Amino acid sequence: MRYVLMAAALAAAASTTTQAQSDPKATEQWQPVPKVVTPGHTDDAPPSDATVLFDGRNLDPWESSKDHSPARWNVHDGVVTVNKTAGNIQTKEHFRNYQLHLEWRVPKNITGEGQERGNSGVFLVSTGPGDEGYEIQIMDSWKNDTYVNGQAASVYKQAAPLVNAMRPPGEWQTYDILWTAPVFSTDGKLISPAYVTLLHNGIVVQNHTQLAGETLHVGKPSYAPYADAPIKLQAHGDRSPPISFRNIWVRRLD
Repeated sequence: MRYVLMAAALAAAASTTTQAQSDPKATEQWQPVPKVVTPGHTDDAPPSDATVLFDGRNLDPWESSKDHSPARWNVHDGVVTVNKTAGNIQTKEHFRNYQLHLEWRVPKNITGEGQERGNSGVFLVSTGPGDEGYEIQIMDSWKNDTYVNGQAASVYKQAAPLVNAMRPPGEWQTYDILWTAPVFSTDGKLISPAYVTLLHNGIVVQNHTQLAGETLHVGKPSYAPYADAPIKLQAHGDRSPPISFRNIWVRRLD
């Protein structure tokens, strides 16, 4: 009798499997229903669930990275231009996993060469008041030679971009970034590393790139545990004219 019951059970399972393979409804998923997000009126405009970080009017969502005082970069004509003497600025809000859109422009009259040519950066995670964190390089890489893991759209000192998608100085550049934060255990050990995907002017230049830790100017990168953090823009001290930003928004992906 036991063998008869086992045979019957196996036959029933086989029948169910056959039905699932032949019935299209067996593989339909109806719940949970994705929430509705209204796209922006253009591809670069913020969608309905985005947090707008700069809309051309003020820097209310930003603060000084050094002392958390109000951000003192120069807002004019719908853009914000780096104030090098004011230092880095960062978002008041903290983020973890997200989609970030920002646009930046190197002055048409840019001077200098190599790293001294419109140098700045977006720190996807700000872990300190200075240049601590995880940086995507911003600078003029239009016919400007420098080390490839330090040119525009590189993960600074870690990963060169797949291609150079730079437009000439004076034209607006676009970064669209997907950031996957590192995960740490309760005792601070790394469970999974950080990853970044970056489109520069609509072209994939970092494709789910794994980071080895925080970006450093000198030395090898390493991880330090954190929960969430601000996004930071760099006021680099090079001697060339400062760059400008516009249309910055972020979508949480947690």
